[in-house]
Amino acid sequence: MLQISSIKTWAEDDRPREKYLLKGRNSLSDAEVLAIIIGSGTRKISAVELAQILLATNNNDLSEVFRLTFHDLIKFNGIGEAKAITLLAAFELARRREKQSSNSKVQLTSSSQVYQYMRHYFQSLLHEEFHILMLNRANDVIGTKQVSIGGFSGTVADGKVIFKSALERGAQAIILAHNHPSGQLKPSEADKSLTKKLVEFGKYIDLPILDHLIFTDNGYFSFSDHGIIL
Repeated sequence: MLQISSIKTWAEDDRPREKYLLKGRNSLSDAEVLAIIIGSGTRKISAVELAQILLATNNNDLSEVFRLTFHDLIKFNGIGEAKAITLLAAFELARRREKQSSNSKVQLTSSSQVYQYMRHYFQSLLHEEFHILMLNRANDVIGTKQVSIGGFSGTVADGKVIFKSALERGAQAIILAHNHPSGQLKPSEADKSLTKKLVEFGKYIDLPILDHLIFTDNGYFSFSDHGIIL
């Protein structure tokens, strides 16, 4: 039988692992989970202390930590290239798991459901992306597509690409989605103008735009909920 020694006898960097074995994953703090990924600290601070510094520098907000780049991470004393890549790989794996869990067949009947379904596509992005959800007559999702990638302040969505993709997939309705990395939920005039044009053309070809959502890490804005799409 496996004998687990007292946590006090373990080296400081190994204690989160011991705690995991003794008490389970839910017993670990965010810093302790990060410490396990980091692996080891320095001569002066433990991996847990290093993780605490990493969190504190980012308002103790994991979503902000997930937005750190390779160059951001290696600025922390104790995080070299290997640890930075390990952290980034762990963050990416978490994102992929969340996306995968949202890919099962689902019917969308409200903006909040769309937000829950799509938020993982935009979480922690530092640039804008524009996606579409393609639905059948029952509002079941039959596919998603990334239409464009832009910079921090904007991206250009091509209506021809949007409607061509939806028609090829046999969609009966479309929901538009893009993110604002700045955290600003209010739609820009360009957002409103593009949405109006796409809605009008969708009506003309009997392929309606049901909603357009703007995503941030802290919430969303629905054009439909605010009466902008009628």
